[in-house]
Amino acid sequence: MRVVLAGAGAVGARAARQLHTVDGVDDLVVTDRDPARAKTVAGSLGAGARATEWRDDLLAGAGALVVATPAGTHLDLARQALRAGAHVISTSDEVAEVEALLALDAEAAGADRTVVVGAGFSPGLSCLLARHAAADFSTVDEVHVATVGTGGPACARQHHAALAGEAVDWRDGEWVRRAAGSGRELCWFPDPVGGLDCYRAARPDALLLRPAFPAVVRITARLSASRRDRVTARLPMLRRPHAEGAIGAVRVEVRGRRGAATDARVLGAIDRPGVAAGAVAAVATGHALAGTLARAGAAGLAELVPEPVAFLHELAARGVRAAVFAGAAGG
Repeated sequence: MRVVLAGAGAVGARAARQLHTVDGVDDLVVTDRDPARAKTVAGSLGAGARATEWRDDLLAGAGALVVATPAGTHLDLARQALRAGAHVISTSDEVAEVEALLALDAEAAGADRTVVVGAGFSPGLSCLLARHAAADFSTVDEVHVATVGTGGPACARQHHAALAGEAVDWRDGEWVRRAAGSGRELCWFPDPVGGLDCYRAARPDALLLRPAFPAVVRITARLSASRRDRVTARLPMLRRPHAEGAIGAVRVEVRGRRGAATDARVLGAIDRPGVAAGAVAAVATGHALAGTLARAGAAGLAELVPEPVAFLHELAARGVRAAVFAGAAGG
């Protein structure tokens, strides 16, 4: 089966390495706006991978398109893939783009194809952790996501922009928009990251989690940020981002009821965000090609993955491991 990868940056390069080992993928086509970068990534993988420039007919006969390009490019590529009869796996974490991709639900379902939206570190791994954490609850009342770290330069720029936009939360049956950079909360991540101040940010997690938890009362998403991050968020980035970010982490807290009792469960993961995002995108591609996702259409992984434990085991086999917080929730 042929899979086309659009984007060979920090996340795309990691996804390429993981896709190359997915069962059933015998032809991996790598494209990038920098042809030399695509050639380097494909060349490092050996047989079964090749680099090429983007062409309108590239998706003809492909099983899936994995989109790891910068924000703002995913929607057009997704539409092209659906017209060509391919599944779409998008790593986008930009709010407006995620909304637009989710709006492809009817078109994708009509074509009997799946658009996996937010198949990255957060959203992506965070959605799987939320679904897994909720398994023991009879009713889920709240889901809270916090993230620290970025992948490559495009992720760093998106992180910067997210602290200057509007946070989109779900609260008491309606969408609530608040200024990003507000709502400081101390969040505890797996060691060695530990406790960090996190703030509201323009993150799409609530858009992807809400359909998976129809009775939920609150969903929030926060980003770790320093005082300098918050002060400079509305200014151009003052320095060029690193080629790949340092270690990152994600924390998901689910609150609800177990029978008559109220309880909370916290799961987390620590990894380089680009590495984890690439693994999530690759495993999601394998499930799309195998037809093991919950339905056709456009949705996030919390809604599409019927057995999150099995998916998390696949990620663990690729080096991305989750952890359970054993202290008091919010402690």
